[in-house]
Amino acid sequence: MIEIAYASSRYLLQSEDDPNRRLFLFLLAASGMFPTLSSAAKTKSKNPYDERRLLGQNKRIQKENKAPQDFPNFIREGFEVKVVTSDNYIKRDNGLIYWDIEVGKGDCPKAGQQVTFHYIGYNESGRRIDSTYLQGFPARIRLGTNALVPGFEEGIKDMRPGGKRRIIIPPELGPPVGPSTFFSSKQFEVFDVELVSIQNCQRRTIGFYSDVVCN
Repeated sequence: MIEIAYASSRYLLQSEDDPNRRLFLFLLAASGMFPTLSSAAKTKSKNPYDERRLLGQNKRIQKENKAPQDFPNFIREGFEVKVVTSDNYIKRDNGLIYWDIEVGKGDCPKAGQQVTFHYIGYNESGRRIDSTYLQGFPARIRLGTNALVPGFEEGIKDMRPGGKRRIIIPPELGPPVGPSTFFSSKQFEVFDVELVSIQNCQRRTIGFYSDVVCN
């Protein structure tokens, strides 16, 4: 079992050309709309009993929310957050955590290419907050255009078509927070992502009109 402690700590999703994706981009960041923890305050030390109690509480809540199998647990006490996962997960130096449920085949997407993918988004309690499967169609986003929160883009850019990955995005790689961005809390976001396909894109200019076409 892997335990990763965080001091609670940033990137608002920007919509691309397609207005139908704006709801999707908004919902990707919506899992931050829960109670906040300040990164400036000092943490209190906690004894093993407290951790067991908080871990058990989080597990019970996730069970009630019907969280998927091997879902990570989040232990919060004071201003400290500990992420508890199985050994299936890999942690990167910048705090991103992921588990390749199924490795795909082919090349990874590059900046400027369009990725087509399905996702299910969860909050720390394992409650589903959004799903392209329920929407009935996948998401399509060009990489390298600041259309996604940094953690989500990093988590998907080294996937291969057909691959399935669970991505745990820390607050530092998530959407910005505060009155100017509507989001007031800093929470971890969890996404189950299935990369469907990758398309090349090129800019097309007709007279005074210019757009990007992806095949």
